[in-house]
Amino acid sequence: MKIPANLSIEENYRRMIDTPVRKLILSLATPTIVSMLITSFYSLTDTIFVSHTGTTASAAVGIVFSLMSFIQAIGIMFGQGSANVVSRLLGAKDNQKADQVFSTAFFTAVFLALCLSIAGLTHMHGLVRFLGATPTIEPFAIAYGSMILIGAPWMTVCYTMNNNLRSEGKAILGMIGMSSGAIINVVLDPLLIFGFGMGIRGAALATLISQFLSFCILLSHFIKGRSNLHLSLGNIRFSWKLYRDIFTVGLPSLIRNLLLSVSAICLNVFAGPFGDAAISAMTITTRIIQFLNSALIGFGQGFQPVAGFSWGAKRYDRLKESFVFCIQVGVFSFVGIGFLCYLGAPMLVRCFLSDPTVLAIGTVAIRFQCVLMPIMAFNTLSGMLFQCTNHGAKSSILAFCRQGIFFIPLIATLPKVYGILGIQVSQPLADILTFGVSLALVIPFLKQLSKLESSL
Repeated sequence: MKIPANLSIEENYRRMIDTPVRKLILSLATPTIVSMLITSFYSLTDTIFVSHTGTTASAAVGIVFSLMSFIQAIGIMFGQGSANVVSRLLGAKDNQKADQVFSTAFFTAVFLALCLSIAGLTHMHGLVRFLGATPTIEPFAIAYGSMILIGAPWMTVCYTMNNNLRSEGKAILGMIGMSSGAIINVVLDPLLIFGFGMGIRGAALATLISQFLSFCILLSHFIKGRSNLHLSLGNIRFSWKLYRDIFTVGLPSLIRNLLLSVSAICLNVFAGPFGDAAISAMTITTRIIQFLNSALIGFGQGFQPVAGFSWGAKRYDRLKESFVFCIQVGVFSFVGIGFLCYLGAPMLVRCFLSDPTVLAIGTVAIRFQCVLMPIMAFNTLSGMLFQCTNHGAKSSILAFCRQGIFFIPLIATLPKVYGILGIQVSQPLADILTFGVSLALVIPFLKQLSKLESSL
């Protein structure tokens, strides 16, 4: 595949506006799907290799997952927030403003991640206990989490750069950067964990090194002019309007990822009374579902720049066509994927651990979520639709519903009545309730697009 790095700004604009929607989405989605799947391998491979060192170490990775989600939340907020604004600006041919938005988002994300690193490293014991670590898990969580915090600044801006490359239709450049680091991570994990006997600390070091490699490759795209965006300190604008534009679009991503972190903490806290095996089982379940969902998010990220350009250029027909196409592909694909994973749930858990308690809990949890994968696909793509068309409030509502408004009350109450079953069904029930809200928001919006289209 030819990397579209040498297209002029005008040529790239015509490509994003004139190429048939289905062909364009698939061409943009292929590298983002690969990028998301490989990136998701960071946490998946860590969990797989660490799990072979013991149930408690596996649970520790689950504890630190909420911290990693928080780090990612910063980068994804500034990444998706600036990327969607940049996408609309490029669609409107305002290239100078696009450079200012990107540069401001990049350097702000670095600063905030650095603050997080310093604060976290100085309060590690209290931090891991807050995240849900039991006394037996705590030392493993500290060893893993401290290494992750050291790399937070460059981990964060990897997501910011990747999203902005995607916003200008150059997703394959982002794929190269993110996938290169992920491949190195897969190689380093067994070498450092087992070969050098570093255990869980080796897994964290492997992630640290591989993320830094991704950072260097992604940064090179902007330094060497492969991107049409220009990264410069001189482009920073401490403007409330500029930040407001970024936050309006990026806030749903921040909320979604913060709530993912909060829900992971709640999951650890409420699974804790059932033992380290329960935390480990739900950690494995979360990793597997996250990995499968990363393909959907990658597909949706191929949709977002098309939607952003179409919205900015007032091509409402293309926007509606692209959304309907993505819903069809996402829902039907997840019917098949969910069916296969339902059947293979025990085998998936055994890839991590053969502990019979972990196997029993994890199999049931995975199967409940597999049944509702098509609904999850609709919810995710609906949130992306609102996010990239400057309807941040609606996207935020959907994010709040799935991981907050519905999930937190369910995870807090159901285990008291139904025991471990309450832990296993909380997220699937939250997805069902969120689906109702998604329909209530999407249907009127599609009708609004039809009216806008007819008025042109």
